[in-house]
Amino acid sequence: MLIFLGRRVLLTIPTLLGVAVIVFALMRAIPGDVVTNLVGLEGNVSAERLAELRRMFGLDLPVHEQFGQWLGAALQGDLGSSLRTGRPVATDLALRFPVTLELTILGLVIAVAIAVPLGVLAALHRGRWPDALASLFALLGLSIPGFFLGILLILAFSLGLGWLPPAGYVPLREAPLDNLRHMILPAASLGLILAAATMRIVRSSLLETLQRDYVRTARAKGLREQAVIYRHALRTALIPVVTVVGLQFGQLLGGAVIIEQVFSLPGVGRFALEGINLRDYPIVQGAVLLIAAAFVVVNLLVDVLYAIIDPRVRYG
Repeated sequence: MLIFLGRRVLLTIPTLLGVAVIVFALMRAIPGDVVTNLVGLEGNVSAERLAELRRMFGLDLPVHEQFGQWLGAALQGDLGSSLRTGRPVATDLALRFPVTLELTILGLVIAVAIAVPLGVLAALHRGRWPDALASLFALLGLSIPGFFLGILLILAFSLGLGWLPPAGYVPLREAPLDNLRHMILPAASLGLILAAATMRIVRSSLLETLQRDYVRTARAKGLREQAVIYRHALRTALIPVVTVVGLQFGQLLGGAVIIEQVFSLPGVGRFALEGINLRDYPIVQGAVLLIAAAFVVVNLLVDVLYAIIDPRVRYG
């Protein structure tokens, strides 16, 4: 196990380097830069002034030199400073990452709490009305975009019933209950869609596991049906579910940008979107690198969970 973990940690180095190169190249391929956003497009700024501004921001250097300087600083923990505000990017990301992390965790909790019981129910009642209702839920969840579901939840529970606030954020440390009230709707927007996909995997995996020989043997020994399902079959059936949830966790960290925008949450995704719109390269590069690192760590934890859930899984 330790050898396997060591290899995976070493593989993160070229992975993160590749992400940094791709993001750096794509940002430079976008027309315009932070200077054109600052001065506008009126055409009343002289070419000398534009050159001076680009020199001040370091944009006059060749691309490979810009990348080399940024990468060298990033290896020392310095992700640069915002070209517009001058604030350190690492400081802003440290303030915003807990918001995105909390949103992702709450979304996963909602997804798992719905998907696992519903998937088990659908598998145990295959071809009957509980299975049909679960399939309908999965179809709706996979068909409705997350931002549209978020708007519907705002209309229903905020503007209609007045139970929850429609937008905004309250730090968890300041007021835990108010924080939860503000996070329920955005987390539900993420969790319900993820629950639809996860439920289908729980159902199909459990149906396949129930047909295996060791499950038939457990039933032949006279074990209760609940023991057969929850102690033997479900534990094995959850392995592909752990894979999906782990991958979705990493994707939600970077893909919650629309939800953060809809609910006005000061998370990493919304921060990166602002950086893209303003051509603020250090913000985008730092945000994507942070999300990529979190994604790699989550995948590593998923591999460790394999051995915990199923003792037959071992890494040499």
